Amino acid sequence: MRYQGREVDIEGRVRLVMESALTARDRVGVQDFVLLENYNSEATFIENLRRRFRENLIYTYIGSVLVSVNPYKDLEIYSKTQMERYRGVSFYEISPHIYALSDNTYRAMRTERKDQCILISGESGAGKTEASKKILLYYAVTCPTNDRMAALGDHLLQSNPVLEAFGNAKTLKNDNSSRFGKYMDIQFDFRGTPVGSHIMNFLLEKTRVVYQNQGERNFHIFYQLLDGGDDDLLRRLDLDRNPQNYDYLVKGNCPRLSSVSDKNNWKTVMKALSVFGFTEEEVQILLNIIAGVLHLGNIQFGEGEDGEAYITTETRLNHLAELLGIDSSALGEALTHKKLTAKGEEMISPLNFEQAVSARDALAKSMYGRTFSWLVQKINQSLAPKDEIYHSNKGSSVIGLLDIYGFEVLQHNSFEQFCINYCNEKLQQLFIELTLRSEQEEYETEGIAWEPVQYFDNKIICDLIEEKHKGIISILDEECLRPGETCDVSFLEKLEDTLGGHPHFVTHKLANGKTRRVLSREEFRLLHYAGEVNYNVTGFLDKNNKWLNRNPKEVMCQSENPILRHCFRRKEVIDQKRPVTAATQFKTSLMKLKEILMSKEPSYVRCIKPNDAKQPDRFDEVLVRHQVKYLGLMENLRVRRAGFAYRRRFEAFLQRYKPLCPETWPNWHGRLADGVSTLVNHLGYKEEEYKLGRSKIFIRFPKTLFTTEDALEAKKPDIALTLQTSWRGYRERAKYQRIRNAVIVIQSAWRGMKARRRARRRREAAERIRRFIKGFIHRHEEYGPENDYFLDHIRYSFLKNLRNNLPESVLDKSWPTPPPLLTEACTASEHLRMLHMRNMVMKYCRRVQPEWKKQMTQKVIASEIFKDQKDSYPESVGRLFLDSRLEREQINLKVIQTLGNDKVQYGVSVIKHDRRGYKPHPRQLLLTNTYAVLVDRTKIKQKIDYSALRGISVSSLSDGMFVIHMPNEDNKQKGDLVLHCNHVIELVTKLSMMASKVNYVNVNPGSIKFAVSRGKEGIIDFVRGSELKVTKGKRGHLLVTAPRINDT
Repeated sequence: MRYQGREVDIEGRVRLVMESALTARDRVGVQDFVLLENYNSEATFIENLRRRFRENLIYTYIGSVLVSVNPYKDLEIYSKTQMERYRGVSFYEISPHIYALSDNTYRAMRTERKDQCILISGESGAGKTEASKKILLYYAVTCPTNDRMAALGDHLLQSNPVLEAFGNAKTLKNDNSSRFGKYMDIQFDFRGTPVGSHIMNFLLEKTRVVYQNQGERNFHIFYQLLDGGDDDLLRRLDLDRNPQNYDYLVKGNCPRLSSVSDKNNWKTVMKALSVFGFTEEEVQILLNIIAGVLHLGNIQFGEGEDGEAYITTETRLNHLAELLGIDSSALGEALTHKKLTAKGEEMISPLNFEQAVSARDALAKSMYGRTFSWLVQKINQSLAPKDEIYHSNKGSSVIGLLDIYGFEVLQHNSFEQFCINYCNEKLQQLFIELTLRSEQEEYETEGIAWEPVQYFDNKIICDLIEEKHKGIISILDEECLRPGETCDVSFLEKLEDTLGGHPHFVTHKLANGKTRRVLSREEFRLLHYAGEVNYNVTGFLDKNNKWLNRNPKEVMCQSENPILRHCFRRKEVIDQKRPVTAATQFKTSLMKLKEILMSKEPSYVRCIKPNDAKQPDRFDEVLVRHQVKYLGLMENLRVRRAGFAYRRRFEAFLQRYKPLCPETWPNWHGRLADGVSTLVNHLGYKEEEYKLGRSKIFIRFPKTLFTTEDALEAKKPDIALTLQTSWRGYRERAKYQRIRNAVIVIQSAWRGMKARRRARRRREAAERIRRFIKGFIHRHEEYGPENDYFLDHIRYSFLKNLRNNLPESVLDKSWPTPPPLLTEACTASEHLRMLHMRNMVMKYCRRVQPEWKKQMTQKVIASEIFKDQKDSYPESVGRLFLDSRLEREQINLKVIQTLGNDKVQYGVSVIKHDRRGYKPHPRQLLLTNTYAVLVDRTKIKQKIDYSALRGISVSSLSDGMFVIHMPNEDNKQKGDLVLHCNHVIELVTKLSMMASKVNYVNVNPGSIKFAVSRGKEGIIDFVRGSELKVTKGKRGHLLVTAPRINDT
């Protein structure tokens, strides 16, 4: 986000605008070379570049010109976040960047509705191609778009790998050097959305197809095809993967690059071609031509006795003809013979060895160059606007992007360098003209008198090259077209005769003694705006005569390959006119390009490479000075500084420096011009140091700006303190007001809510009372609307009272009485009572522990047997039945061993009475799961099987006597057992449960009969007395006196 000339980042920290960097100028230099105090010093210029490069600040301005230094490493300054940071920001409001230039150009196109262009120049390896990619990426990401326009953005980005593959190559200075000039127009509709594009190419270095300097490579596509193509494709093209097997790829002796993966780039190119709509068949046809160029380079010639050339590699010729879809014999004749037309008659003349090699190479260059042009046209068809309204450019605006080679000075400079440097002379002329014009227009707009600028006008050099009849290009064309024997030396002699007195032209013949020592006889020197360059004329005529012999053209016209038929037109063979020379064609393209650029508002990117080794953090001052000179940067700076070094709109200047004047701080309420005038008068600006325009202030000297910026830096602590004090006071007042307003709102809302609640409750209460009284009056009637509320209330009150008074114990038999008004209430009340009781019983049962459950079961059985039948039972109810009345130590170990696996479940001490004399004997009665045993110390006296047990008899009194009835059918049986136990109820209950003979227990009120032996019975009589006595009574009966319960 931005506020008043400042940039605010997402964390809230405020970064000051461009002027704030002046305080760090000793460390990182200035962001705009215009602010250099000693702007005429080249050393100061380079030192500023060095300081910024050392801090990874690769971008610097010269006014509106962006200077970019190639860092040779990845910098984290090209993310989408960075794009948003520069989007919509004024040009000087933030640090220099390629995105700032791109955004400024885009906004100028949108606001002014005028076409724009960006000119990118620099040496090979300086980063021109990367700069153009960054600009395209910025527009693809930030411009408004839809699905169709997003596809266009993808096409724009995908055009780079295709054009780089076919138009770029490895040179001594750059592994990915553009060997052609490229101008791209991007069309935008009225919304600022990209709708189409068009690419114009010129001066492809076709010589590279057949020859490369040592350490350089041919165009990338050849190596990508050999390294990345699959085996089936190479088999169809009759190729192998070794580049050394092809004459056109061995001249530079550099088949591989460590910094480039040809295989990966091949995949990228194939993907890009599919994006552009190339079918598999079209790709195959295109690759046939690329492979054909390689095969054509391997065509070898021999020389006959008469000097005529003939082909020695017929097999290769046949493969080549098959790939190109032409007749092999016709191709062979075209490469070894020349067809001439004289006086309407055709003659065929054989070529010698050198002419045949030249014809072969000319055909290779022509095939590749024309195929490259066809490829650009094919891409343009894909990039063209889809809507008819944009085809005429009337409904759209355009941003042009020119990626052009910079000024070149090599150890050996030939025809290509001559054309490149001529192009740079024209662009420099255009730059000076447009820069001065824009400066003059700004001065006139602001009402400031224009001061003439002294600068070097390179028109004299441009005229030297391009003037009709007298220029170097005209002389070169004339020499190429002149009948008779012509050569490069005769061309040089013609130059000396025609241009001998020109101050910017020197040859060995025309030079003084000192210059002759460094200038060979085959060279001429031009004094360009950027310096002196020596050109060797060897090959000038051949490279300028770019036309093919008629024979190869005729053969190519008959090709079955549609691309070749498109590139070699039939009318070209019929046309008798001489083709335009390369220099003239380039001159015409340059004039067309100049017209295009003159119709647009230009922006400039000057690219510099810091070293030849492509190493990061290395700054070669000699190399940089060389580029600064050849790019004309010092000339650019002098033109910009000829007037005023610094200019800003009134509002931006006043917003930044108003704290320095008490009258403008904190706010100026008058006219902006008056505020700026008051401010500069307070600062003591002299009249010659500044001028006030209509909307801008112009400051002539950087020193004046530096002094102002230093004064602002010194004032900042006071400003910060004032701002902090004001802000804190404002913040606290605002906080208080917010709290006060919030309290008032809350109070009002609460009071209103309370009043509404009170009124609602009153209405509801009145209605409820009215219904209650009405229901009471009709309470004896049938249930209906008149009494439903009252009766429901009665029902609710009963249920509420019932809920609060429910019995809490099973033994509690109380229950609230239902209201008499509700006839159904009694039935419902009884149901609820039963359900509640059942629920309490279930809850009680769930809470009972297993031990307690066992106790309760035994107590229930005891109740079934003894309740209301034995006097001692009530006393036993409250006493717990024990698991055993004998400790384990009380049972003899021998008895336990005799019992074996039958564990004792219950044991108790008893008194056994003899059946005849009733003599008492102490014994232990032990109960197991299957039988009971009577034990006398260590010996088991009697075993009683539960299955044989006939019954158990007890008295109804409080004594402890009981009889165990045994079967007496067998004479061996001893008879029934007469026992006495202090825990008779517990013992009888457990014995009957374990024997499963609860129903076999008999409670006799007076006497008990028992079997003494077979056929003989005994009787036990029971009477109440004061204490327990067991004696022998009358008639041989056993008399038991039981104490009364009350007496005990």
